[in-house]
Amino acid sequence: MPVVSPWSSRASGTSGTEPMDHSLGYLLQQILNALQLASFYLPLALAFAIMQAITGRIFLAFGDIAMFASFAAVYVCFDSLLRGNSDILSAVVSLIAAMACGAALGAAVARLFLGERLLAVPLAFMIASIGLAIALQEGMRLQSQSRDVWVPPLFGGQYLLELTGQYTVRLSMMPALSAAVSLIAVAGVSLLLTRTKFGLLWRATSQSPRLAALTGVNAASVSATSFALAGGLSGITGWTSAISYGGADFSIGLMVGFKAMFASVIGGFGSLRGATAGAITLAILEVAWSAWFSTAYRDVAVFAIIIVVLVLKPEGLLGQARHRESEDRP
Repeated sequence: MPVVSPWSSRASGTSGTEPMDHSLGYLLQQILNALQLASFYLPLALAFAIMQAITGRIFLAFGDIAMFASFAAVYVCFDSLLRGNSDILSAVVSLIAAMACGAALGAAVARLFLGERLLAVPLAFMIASIGLAIALQEGMRLQSQSRDVWVPPLFGGQYLLELTGQYTVRLSMMPALSAAVSLIAVAGVSLLLTRTKFGLLWRATSQSPRLAALTGVNAASVSATSFALAGGLSGITGWTSAISYGGADFSIGLMVGFKAMFASVIGGFGSLRGATAGAITLAILEVAWSAWFSTAYRDVAVFAIIIVVLVLKPEGLLGQARHRESEDRP
């Protein structure tokens, strides 16, 4: 995903009350860029972490579930604008549509991917998820006739903050809204999985499905609900992609999914805190490289750094080396 930030900035020859130092303004702009990009990766990285924890497997189709949700967001947002609704109402209804689309796809996919025979063979599970990703991508390519779909920019020309000086830094409305939605989603998922009965059942199932079942936990139901939750989080990333960047593209799912998956893995396999740390780390790496080096080699450099991190610390930044009860996986 290109780092073309709606947190727009420009050099200015005029100054406000007190000129901002150029280097300080540039640094602040890059921090805002990293915040925007982190809010883009965070929900999808959490989706990967939730399913890694519950199944002990990597499901590679969440990026394309997010892609499907981005098209739903564009269509609903465009329809809302045509009806004369305000920008904020259009943004909210498109968010609801994207999350509903992602959750529905997650719930439907759960019926296919949570069978005992498929989960018993990790390689088969991963290959099946790749096949699903390709099917979703090709289905949307045919539906959209290989064209991108666009939506008029929301909150055009509206800013929450404008610091003027030698280097002008502007905080636009739409990126701020997407960042707020991502932070609320992270906080909500954290509370759900740590403070509720479902969270207790989720943690028990992630540790050992068989032992959880012996204590009366419906592990299949918990896993299916987790899939729907992960799909809803993927929908948030799809909404951010569509509304912040102005459109939907059937081909973005693979790369976005791989980056979010790597973010969750470098943070710690199946760790929610690790997925958060991994998404922030990935965003900082991408923005830092784009700020000081050629963007042509950005993805090469970022993936090379990720490989080095995994070679030196295979359990991830916040992961712990531990024995996984693979024999408990159905």
